[in-house]
Amino acid sequence: MSRPFPVFLRLAGARVVVVGGGKVAAAKLPGLLDAGARVTVVAPSFLPECAPSGVEVVAREFRPADLDQARFVIAAAPPEVNRAVAAAAAERNLFVNAVDDVASATAFLGGVVRRGEVTVAISTGGAAPALAGLLREALDALLPADLDQWVALARRLRTEWKRDRVPMERRRPLLLDRLVGLYAPAPEKEAR
Repeated sequence: MSRPFPVFLRLAGARVVVVGGGKVAAAKLPGLLDAGARVTVVAPSFLPECAPSGVEVVAREFRPADLDQARFVIAAAPPEVNRAVAAAAAERNLFVNAVDDVASATAFLGGVVRRGEVTVAISTGGAAPALAGLLREALDALLPADLDQWVALARRLRTEWKRDRVPMERRRPLLLDRLVGLYAPAPEKEAR
């Protein structure tokens, strides 16, 4: 199998279909809602966590037409249902994340660490989700809590550098120097 291409999707206002009504499906909803997606859950039965405010729930078996007008699909159902979802998604040229079903998946969701506007995602291409989770936890522990300050500084400097036409190859070293400066000790005042 070829390597997956890492990408972040803007789903604000886009229709996303989640097929399945269990714990795994419920765990996908907060991230989708946070991204501003219009989420529809399709399942013959579902946990209450699969029906939060803002989620449309269709309480029945999956039908291929459920994917009409969708932008992205998550299949969190038994393997035979996931295969049917994958086939319907392929007919519509949609990417589908088939949970714990690598053969039916064309998209893999990674372990995610967020700090303000910084998002780091880790994927094993569906081969070892538990390992991706462990790596996510390790990165979460290593990344500084104040990454929002890094982003604010980088955003401000980028605007200045674009205005001043600072060449791209000079920007990273300049940014690194400025980020190090965030942690430089304040100069001591002279004693009188």
